[in-house]
Amino acid sequence: MRSGSRVWAPLVFLAVALVVWEAAVRVTEVRPQVLPAPSRVASMGWEHRATILDHTLATLGVTAAGFGLSLLCAWVLAILADFFPTVRRGLMPLLVASQTIPVIAIAPLMVIWFGFGLWPKMLVVALVTFFPIVVGLVEGFASADGQASGLLRSMGAGKVRGFLLVRLPSALPGFFTSLRIGITYAVTGAIFAEYVGAQQGLGIYMSVQKNAFRTDLVLAAVAITALVSVALYLSTHLLERLVIPWHLEQRKATANDA
Repeated sequence: MRSGSRVWAPLVFLAVALVVWEAAVRVTEVRPQVLPAPSRVASMGWEHRATILDHTLATLGVTAAGFGLSLLCAWVLAILADFFPTVRRGLMPLLVASQTIPVIAIAPLMVIWFGFGLWPKMLVVALVTFFPIVVGLVEGFASADGQASGLLRSMGAGKVRGFLLVRLPSALPGFFTSLRIGITYAVTGAIFAEYVGAQQGLGIYMSVQKNAFRTDLVLAAVAITALVSVALYLSTHLLERLVIPWHLEQRKATANDA
């Protein structure tokens, strides 16, 4: 019952918001260039579905490439920080400082340094998404059971074996939590990167439609962006069920005991 409400409650809220929006537009007779009705957004989006699909696939390509780079960098940095405490002490302040850099300032520099290809867009997505993943992994490694690690060492296991058997499994729940945080920003980061230099993608599509005063098509692209982000977010739950089913069982048992 509770799980069903988690699904239906946001859908009902969204439906009510759309009905109110539709009624407000029809009553006030506001111009479509200012605020189109949801029905117009849906119809125009469907009419231009082929073009929007092409731009969506381009954005997904940038998202996948950039987020893949983000995951690679996050895992490498987190493992180095776990194995070498000096690296962790020197790295974490720099990672925090990197998040204070406005993406709106660094994105044009990426284009100047690396041109208009895929590479600068990948870097922007990675910059936006890798920090929560690094933090989740580092804290997950640190939360490993010290007694289990000590037992393995007493049995002659080396640091690498202790990492694989204890610290890595302990970090996976935190990793998937941070993965969900990062993936929600990945599509937005890709779209922002497209604003500063791209020939195709939802970012450039929205920019072109905005300049043409096609607010309905801008909102259609925004809706697609939201749907893609939600789909990617939900996919992390599916991946978590496949990779660490034992954690979900533990969480259910804890919830039942509470």
